[in-house]
Amino acid sequence: MADAPITQDVLTIPRKLPEGPVNLVGLTRDAMRDVLIANGTPEKQAKMRVGQIWQWIYQWGVRDFDVMTNLSKFYRIELAERFVIEIPEVVSKQVSEDGTRKWLVRIAGGHEVEVVYIPEEGRGTLCISSQVGCTLTCSFCHTGTQKLVRNLTAGEIVGQVMMARDDLEEWPIPGAPKDETRLLSNIVLMGMGEPLYNFENVRDAMKIAMDAEGIQLSRRRITLSTSGVVPEIARTAAEIGCQLAVSFHATTDEVRDKLVPINKRWNIEALLEALRAYPKVSNSERITFEYVMLNGVNDTDEDARRLIKLIDGIPAKINLIPFNEWPGAPYTRSSNNRIRAFADIIYKAGYASPIRKPRGEDIMAACGQLKSATERARKSRAQIAQEAGLG
Repeated sequence: MADAPITQDVLTIPRKLPEGPVNLVGLTRDAMRDVLIANGTPEKQAKMRVGQIWQWIYQWGVRDFDVMTNLSKFYRIELAERFVIEIPEVVSKQVSEDGTRKWLVRIAGGHEVEVVYIPEEGRGTLCISSQVGCTLTCSFCHTGTQKLVRNLTAGEIVGQVMMARDDLEEWPIPGAPKDETRLLSNIVLMGMGEPLYNFENVRDAMKIAMDAEGIQLSRRRITLSTSGVVPEIARTAAEIGCQLAVSFHATTDEVRDKLVPINKRWNIEALLEALRAYPKVSNSERITFEYVMLNGVNDTDEDARRLIKLIDGIPAKINLIPFNEWPGAPYTRSSNNRIRAFADIIYKAGYASPIRKPRGEDIMAACGQLKSATERARKSRAQIAQEAGLG
C-alpha cells in the first residue's frame, strides 16, 4: 500500500483566510493576483500590479503601501484598507561573542520560534525554522525535546528572512547604485522543525526567496536539511531544486533508530536510494551528510569506514558536527582527537570532511540547541535518555 500524503497538516495556521486585512507576505504570485482581483483590482491590471507590489515588498523591503510611488494614490489607499504587509515580531535578540545573532520571534497565536544568523568571511548564513517545535524527537537535539505545536505558514518562513534583513539593515535603497555585497548570502532550513513535513509552505517561501525580482538568492545558496522524509525528497528536487543536507548521524539502523527515530519508518537503505537520484534531478553538485559526533555512540573508526561504504556512488561531503551540549542532554561530545581521526578516514577516502566549528554556543544558538522559551518542556536527563532508548 502506498504511503498516505504526509504534508497535509491540520496544525498549519491560518486554516482559512483571516477576517479583516489579508497579509500579502508569503503569497505566491498567482495567489497574490487572485486576492488582488477578489478585492477589486481589474483582471487586466492584476499581473502588472503583482509585479509592482512584489518588488516593493521583496526587493526593497517596504511595508507601507503609501511608499509605493509607482501606484496611484487612490490605489494605495485601497490596498491599505484591504491588505497588510506583516512579518514575525522580534521578541528578543542575543549576540554571541563570535558575532552570531539569535532572535526569538513571535508568530500568529503567540507562538515563538528562533532564528540564527552566522557571519563568516565572505558570507553570512541565516538558519530559519519551519515548525514550532518538532515531531521527530531526535534524542541528541534540544529542539527535538519540544513537541510539535504547528507548521509555519509560507509568510512566517520567508518573514524570518525579511526580519533578518531588517536587523542587518540590508535592504537596498530604490535608485541607489547596486551593491553585490550580501551580508545575508545563504539560507539553511536547519532551525526548528522538519521542513519536509511542511513541504508546501517551505516550497512557496523558498520560491519567494529565489525570485529574481525579490530577495534574489540563488537556489545554490539555499540548503534544506531533512532527517529523511523519503517520499518528499524527489519533490524537493523537482519543485525547489535547492541544495540538500541529510541528518544522517549513524551507520547502522540500530543506532539510527535511537538517534533519529524517523529511521524506523524509512531506514538507511530506503533513504540512500532516494538520495542517489537527487543530484541528477535537482542539478545539485553534491549532498551534504550531517553527522553529529557523540562520544562512544557513533564515532569509531569502524563507523567512519561503514559511512564511506554506505555513500559510495553519491556525490557527497560529510559535515562532522561536534555535539553541542545542552542542559539535560543524554550524550557528550566526542573528543577532538576522536573527531580528527574520524575525519581523516573520510578525507583519505576522497570525501570533503569539514569539522563544523560550533558557533553561538554562549547564547544556545549552535546546531541542535534551538528551543523557544515559551514552548520549553522541562525534562530531566534521565527522562530524555529513557525516551531515546538509552536508559
